[in-house]
Amino acid sequence: MSALSDSSNGHNDNSFFKIPTIKFTQLFINGNFVHSISGRRFETIDPRTEEVIASVSEGDREDIDVAVEAAREAFDRGPWPRMAASERAKIMVKWAELIEENIDEVAALDSMDAGKLYYFNKFAEIPSATNALRYYAGAADKIHGKVLKMNGDFHAYTLMEPIGVVGHIIPWNAPSLVFFIKVSPALAAGCTMVLKPAEQTPLSALFYAHLAKLAGIPDGVLNVVPGFGPTAGAAISSHMDIDAVSFTGSIEVGREVMQSAARSNLKPVSLELGGKSPLIIFDDADIDKAVDLALIAIMSNKGEVCVASSRVYVHEGIYDEFEKKLVEKAKTWVVGDPFDPKSQQGPQANMNQLKKILSYIEHGNREGATLLTGGKRVGNKGYYIQPTIFSNVKEDMLIAQEEIFGPVLALMKFKTMEEAIKSANNSKYGLAAGIMTKNLDTANTMSRSIRAGIVWMNCYFVLGSDVPFGGYKMSGFGKDLGLEALHKYLQTKSVVTPIYNSPWL
Repeated sequence: MSALSDSSNGHNDNSFFKIPTIKFTQLFINGNFVHSISGRRFETIDPRTEEVIASVSEGDREDIDVAVEAAREAFDRGPWPRMAASERAKIMVKWAELIEENIDEVAALDSMDAGKLYYFNKFAEIPSATNALRYYAGAADKIHGKVLKMNGDFHAYTLMEPIGVVGHIIPWNAPSLVFFIKVSPALAAGCTMVLKPAEQTPLSALFYAHLAKLAGIPDGVLNVVPGFGPTAGAAISSHMDIDAVSFTGSIEVGREVMQSAARSNLKPVSLELGGKSPLIIFDDADIDKAVDLALIAIMSNKGEVCVASSRVYVHEGIYDEFEKKLVEKAKTWVVGDPFDPKSQQGPQANMNQLKKILSYIEHGNREGATLLTGGKRVGNKGYYIQPTIFSNVKEDMLIAQEEIFGPVLALMKFKTMEEAIKSANNSKYGLAAGIMTKNLDTANTMSRSIRAGIVWMNCYFVLGSDVPFGGYKMSGFGKDLGLEALHKYLQTKSVVTPIYNSPWL
C-alpha cells in the first residue's frame, strides 16, 4: 500500500521533518573543503521529489592526484602512522561521539540523498557505523606480530605495518555504513586514504569528513573526493601511488578496478560485488515467522541491499499457505516518504535504478513468471515501486539469476534438501544465504553446503562489527568487518637478526 497522497504526487511537504540546510558540497582534501580544479559541479537529486538537493564539486583525475599527494605526505611524514595507537583510538572515539551529536542531520542527509528511511538511519544504520568506528578504535592498540623460532643462532619476529595510502570506492545504497566499514579499520591500522563516495549520495560523506577534522584526525589522513566512476573512480584504481583499493559495487566495475590495479602498480584489491541470496524455508519452520522474515529480507531498504534474499525457496509441503500469507503481508507494506514514521519503504535511490528494476519486472512477465502482487511504479513523482512478488519462477529466468537490487522477490518451491542445496548454489554470486528450520542437523548440513560468505539460520540481516563480511564466487573477495578487515590494511614484515652467546636457542 502507498502512504503517498494523490495531491502530493510524492512531494515532501516537510510536515514529517525539518529538512536540514546542506552545508558541505566541495571536495575535502588535506583538511580543507576546496573547489575541484576544473570548477565543474554535478547535481545530487532527491529521490522523493526528483528535485535538486544541491550542486556538488565534481572531482576528476587531477583532483585525485592532489588528494593522493596529501595522503602520501600524511603517511610518509605525518603524525597518524607514528602516533601511539591508543591516541589514534581516542580520536576515532571522539569522531564517533561527534557523529552521535549530529545524528539527526546526517540521518536526514542519507534520507534525502538515497531515499532511506530516516528512522532506520538514525536508530540502526548510523549507530552500526559508529559501533564499527569504536570497534576498530579498540583494535588499534592490539596489532602485533609474532616471535618466530628459527634453526641456528638467529632470532626472528614479524611486524604488522600499515599498508600505506588506501583508495576506497563506496556505493550509494548504504552511504554511512559502508563509509565506516571501509574507513575505520584503515584508520586503526595507521593508513591514510582517499575516498570516493557514489555520485548519487555524496552528502553524508562530506559531513563525516567535516566531523573528522573536528575530532582531530590530521590533515591529509582522510580525503573525500566526490565524482564519477569513469573519472575519479578510475583514477583511484589506476593510481601508481595508492597502495591498496577497497571497492563495493557491481561485478562489471569490480572487473575494471582489478584490471586497473593490475596494470598500474599491482596494488591489492578487496571487492564486494553484490549477490542473489537465497532464503530456504523448510516445512518445520514457523510459517508466520518465515513470512515476516522473507518480506523483511527483500523489502528492507527497498531491496537495495547486497545481501537481500531475492530468491526464496519454500518446501512444497507448506508452499501454498506460505505464498498466500506472503502476498497478503506484502499488500500491507507501506511505501511512502522516508521521513514519514509510518513508511516501511522509501523511493529507490535514483532514476536509473528505478528504470532497471521496472525492466527486470518486465522480463519476469515476458519469461512466464506469475506476478502475484506489485510490479508497478507508485505515483508519478519520486522513484517509488510497489513491493513485487513473482511465483512460477524457473531457475534460468533473468529474475532468478541477476541482481535486481530492488523490492522484487522470486518465489520457488523445493522437495528435498539436496534440491534446495543445488538451487541455492545455482548462482554466480555467493554473498549470503538464509535457512529457516527447527532441525539442527538440517541447519548444519545446509550451512556447510551453501557457498556463501555468511549464512543466517532462523534470522536475517544480522551483522556485527566483529563478524567478517564478504563473498564467495563472483560476489568478490576480501572481508569487511571483523579483524579480517583490519588485516587487509596491514602487511607483514619478517625481521631476522643473529644472536650471540645465547644460553638457549
